[in-house]
Parts: sequence; C-alpha cells; structure tokens
Amino acid sequence: MDITGGVPRHARTHGHIALWVKILVGIVALAIVGVIAFAGYWTWRLQSNIHQAPLSAGNSTADATNDATDSLQILIIGTDTRSGADAAYGSQADSSGYGNSDVMMLLNISADNKVVSMTSFPRDLMVPIPKCHDPQANKDYPAQAVGQINSAMAEAGPGCAVDTINQLTGLKIDHFMVADFNAVKDLSNTIGGVQVCVNAAIDDPLSGLKLPAGTSTIQGEMALAFLRSRHGVGDGSDLSRIKSQQEFLASLARKVKSDGTLTDVPKLLSIADTITKNLTVDSGLANPQSMLTIAGRLKNVDLGKVAFVTVPWEPYVADPNRVQLKEPDAGALFQGLRDNRDLTAPAAAAPTPTSSGSASAAPTSAPPTYNKALQPVAVANGSGLTGRATELTQFLAGQGFSKTGQFTAAQVATTNVYYGANFADVANDVAASLGIPSSQVHPANINGVQVYVGQDFTSGTHYTPKVPDTVVAQTAADSTCQAAFGH
Repeated sequence: MDITGGVPRHARTHGHIALWVKILVGIVALAIVGVIAFAGYWTWRLQSNIHQAPLSAGNSTADATNDATDSLQILIIGTDTRSGADAAYGSQADSSGYGNSDVMMLLNISADNKVVSMTSFPRDLMVPIPKCHDPQANKDYPAQAVGQINSAMAEAGPGCAVDTINQLTGLKIDHFMVADFNAVKDLSNTIGGVQVCVNAAIDDPLSGLKLPAGTSTIQGEMALAFLRSRHGVGDGSDLSRIKSQQEFLASLARKVKSDGTLTDVPKLLSIADTITKNLTVDSGLANPQSMLTIAGRLKNVDLGKVAFVTVPWEPYVADPNRVQLKEPDAGALFQGLRDNRDLTAPAAAAPTPTSSGSASAAPTSAPPTYNKALQPVAVANGSGLTGRATELTQFLAGQGFSKTGQFTAAQVATTNVYYGANFADVANDVAASLGIPSSQVHPANINGVQVYVGQDFTSGTHYTPKVPDTVVAQTAADSTCQAAFGH
C-alpha cells in the first residue's frame, strides 16, 4: 500500500466542496452587491429627478399616515405654466410661475385597497380660498370668500391648492403631485400609447387635436392635445374636457394593468423615471420608495371599482360662465369620500347610523352661549315614515333641546334645517347633533329652528347624506367614447 503519494479520496472531496462553497459565496456576494448598487442607482436617479414643495401653504398638514396600510388622499394637479420646458405651449403671459391648476383630481384609496376614486374639480369652480403663504416669494395672500379654484395654486403654490380642497371637502390630503405638459407626452410615449375613442372626427387647430372617428392610439403631442382640447369636444367647455381626462386615465389604467406593468420592476422603474422628471411632489412623497409602495397597492385593484367622478356643480349665480357646488349633492359626495364609501354602489355602502355616532357629531368646542332648554326646536316629518318626528325629538331632548315640537309635513327628498332671526347658532348646533351638513342649514321666515326631515333620513339619529346615483361618470373598466364638438 502506497502511503507516501496521493491524497485520500475523502480529503480530495472535502477540498472540492470547499472550492464550490467559496465560488457560491462569491457569486451570492456579487449578486447582493449588484442588487444594492442597482437599488442605490435607481433611488439616486429618481430622487434627483423629483422637485419638492410644501404640502400646505401654512394652514394645516395631513395626519401622520402609513402609505402602505392607511387610506390615502392624493391631489393630482396639472399645471398650465409656460415656464421652462413648457414655453413651447404659449408665452409666460398666458401662465407663469406656479401656473393655474387646470386639472385637479383627487385620488382616494381606501385602507383595504378595495375602494378607489378619482374626483375631478372643474377649474372654473367658485369656492372659498383660505389665507395662503407663498414660500418662494415669502408673501401672504388673504383669504377669499369666493375665488376661482384654479387660482389658488397660481397665487401661493400647490400647498394652497391642497389647503383649498381640504377646506372644501373636510378631508386631509396626504400627498400631492403636480405634472406639467411634458409629463403627459413623455408618459404616453413610455407606455406605447393609450387608446381613446371619439364619436366623430375632430380637427381642433387650437389644441392641435386631429383624430378620425372611432378608436385611435395616441401618444406624445397628440395625447397632450386630447387632454387639452376644449373647443374640439363636447360643448366646448372645461367640463367636457374633464370627460376626456377621465376617459384617457381609465384607458391608461386598463393598459397598465393588462401589460402587468405594476408587477414588472423594469417597466415600473422606466415609468417612474419618466414621470419624476416632470413632477413636483410634497416632501412625504419625494422618497421613490413611497411612490413604488403606492403603485404596489394599486396592482390588484378591481378596475370596475375605480370610480371617476366630477364634483356636482351648477351655474354660478353671479356669473353663468363659472360654476358652483350643487348642494346637497356635493356635500353628500364629500361625506362619501370621508367615509371611504364605494361610489360605484353608494347606497349599499353607506355606514349604518348609530347613537354613538350621533353623540360624536355634537359640537365639542366651547359650550353654547344660550340655554338649550329654552330654544324652540320643531321637527317636521317629511320622510313619509310614521314615528320619525317622535324618534328625533326624543333624541334632541337627550342632547339638551327639551323645548321641542313635532308635526307631519309634506314629503320631501332631502333633509334641511331652517332657522329664524337670531337662531343661526342654535340651528348649527342642532344640525351638528344630527350630523346634518352645514350646507343644508338655511335662514327662513320662522320662529326658532325647524328640522325638516326628508326621505333621505328614514332611520337612526345620525344623518348620512346619500351620494347621487349618477355621480360616477365611468369606472376604469368602462370603455367610453368622447363626443366631438357639435355631436
């Protein structure tokens, strides 16, 4: 037996294994380094693309939210600024600085990701605008009792637009995104175009939109023209343009989901890179991981539950070329958004009224300066349901309004509170106790306060406004066709 030469077989095997372990460890180490370098590069690249602005113009900020698990409200703004790269679309005299927020859409995502809505605010909507501070110019703008909603951002930046929507809706917006003209062009090119439909040929020289009747795939300049065209679609108004925006975004959502973009990291990064080059966001959204987290929440959303909505409106009383909120429909929509209701089935999704909810609706600030027990409060039963007035007078007595009366009245669809001279504060407190929005509290030639109960308040002691059945213009699953001007 040779004991001087060779290596025992088990020793050779051990060395062989040790070599492959070293090679494997090396490969894994290189892979980890590569992943870290890849992630670091994209984090740096996306971060360097993003422009930031304050979430608020000095009024308030959103509650601390978890972008992965909480309900989210994100204000998406399209600016018409002609500054910088957007100079090709007009002179700075048309719109400079921050620009007007000619597109305002509020994206609402429920905590369970099952309820998603995109609510459009007409640019000509006349609303109260709060006091705002412009951080760039270090200038304060006084509050306006009424102003055109798209002017809020033009004055003091996107934070002022956020504050205006918060005040209007009672929501607390968590994030905003401001996109310019180039964002639409570049995004539509990156994803390979979006399909849209028009019911007749369009040739609009003002926007550059030129489409044949039927379905077309648009991208780049034509995609931007489709979203900007006002005189080529519908009745030539901004409200018709909103329908184009909703059709485009619904089609975009269908394409992104069918292509598997939200689960394809390279595609998602490419889109993120494109968008962030033309985007201004709040500091909480300036982290690319936050954007990817929100995108991940949307990947399994049922497109049939993504509701596109336009805020209910009517002609503005002082100028028919402007619009104002249509009440009580707008108040009901805002309540539905605050409750995260499924707007595609608003009646079925309304929360069940409870007595504890009623108690929480009562004012919690300073106590009233009057004696509740001495205030004349009547409940007029216009609900058509026997016993409603008794139920509500008993509840109000428990809230301290013990001088109550009741009577049967003609049936009405909507609940309102009316008050006589010097009883506005009492009426507001009564309405708050019942959860009735302030938009449904009105002066009248009566003595004291009258709660006129309608067919929308047939149970419980806490009023839940009914979201109009027609409030949803379309869902992301619907393929719609925009009307050409004059058709």
